[in-house]
Amino acid sequence: MVANVGTADRVIRIVVGIALLAFAAFDRGEWRWVGLIGIVPIATALMGFCPLYSVLGMRTCPMTKDAK
Repeated sequence: MVANVGTADRVIRIVVGIALLAFAAFDRGEWRWVGLIGIVPIATALMGFCPLYSVLGMRTCPMTKDAK
């Protein structure tokens, strides 16, 4: 797995993931489960790899000489 998630993208993913998990923690309604989706952006940010980006041929991190 070659890293395809850049620094700014990682920060955004972590913020969105934490917000979604907070929604799951504090909401008492039927839509509480939606907040658990926050695990996905946090996991991809920590790994630095997004499977959807590789399928779409995208990357937000700078290329290194080895990855060319």
